[in-house]
Amino acid sequence: MDIRGILKKIEKTKTPKVNKVAVAYSGGLDSSLAIELLRRKYKAKKILPITIDVGQGEEEIWESQRKAKILKIKPLFFDLRKEFTEVWIARAIQANSDYLGYPVSTSMTRQIVARKVAEVARAEGCDAILEGSSGKGNDQYRMHNVFKMFAPELKILVPVRDFDLTRLEEEGLCQTWGVPVTEMITGGDDKTMWCRSIASGAIDLNQPLPDDVWMWYWPIERAPEEASFVTLEFEKGIPTKLNEKRRSLGEIIPVLNTIGGMHSIGKIDMFEDGIMDLKSREIYEAPAATIILKLHRDLEQFCLTKDEIQFKKGIDQKWAYLIYHGMAYHPLRYDLDAFIEQS
Repeated sequence: MDIRGILKKIEKTKTPKVNKVAVAYSGGLDSSLAIELLRRKYKAKKILPITIDVGQGEEEIWESQRKAKILKIKPLFFDLRKEFTEVWIARAIQANSDYLGYPVSTSMTRQIVARKVAEVARAEGCDAILEGSSGKGNDQYRMHNVFKMFAPELKILVPVRDFDLTRLEEEGLCQTWGVPVTEMITGGDDKTMWCRSIASGAIDLNQPLPDDVWMWYWPIERAPEEASFVTLEFEKGIPTKLNEKRRSLGEIIPVLNTIGGMHSIGKIDMFEDGIMDLKSREIYEAPAATIILKLHRDLEQFCLTKDEIQFKKGIDQKWAYLIYHGMAYHPLRYDLDAFIEQS
């Protein structure tokens, strides 16, 4: 790899003058590299890293904190797990939300994170926001939309776009600059309790996946022969009891991920049309979401009238479309919420 050529490309690229920059920091390759680019290229005087917990798990949070120490930064930490489950996942269930066949998840969390980063950036007197995303386009578009909505006066920096960096070039820069990177698979993974995205489109069409890539899902050959039986009770379209015991949604989902995954439920291998019309093979695992959404659709079939069911299909589809395409805070989404809540 021509590291000198990459460095020269970065050096020649003009960048805006910035003083204090807020960063959505996850500890992943893109956001970790972004810290060094802020120091070396953007010449930011102050860096405000912000880490947000949306249910990616204790191990990932711990790993991001470990990398932060290596990078000599101290991220502000915000726990938004309750908001993600009780507001966003709850509505996603009521809206039967899936996009092209997989449960809407990462697109929700990206916009929750972007909103919080924008709010903190304004409160802390930043003049710019840096978003460390991959170069595929979806997350850049989503977060840019939300940044502009909640902090329209701030500059938005996206290094992978500004410097036209490929994934391999990013990895080369990290190695050269000593930026800590750990990815179990090329492209990394993005997980919440609702759905896990694997490799972010970096998997070839005919590439088989090793069994150890899964977190919840068990290949059918390993699944137990005996069935597991669970009961779920819903109130206003939201699961509230598991096996006759009242539990929060945040408690129910992890249990169903374990049980469902053990029985080979929740693997999604699909060809996806992205926001920028990029087509890619995408791999997801979502045992709990698969179970809950199937049950919710069945309940609606029992409880709603024929006309309500037919009309709501279009509402649900549009709701998922808005979330996927970076319009989670669009006025139309709130309008759709009103119908979904009523039904």
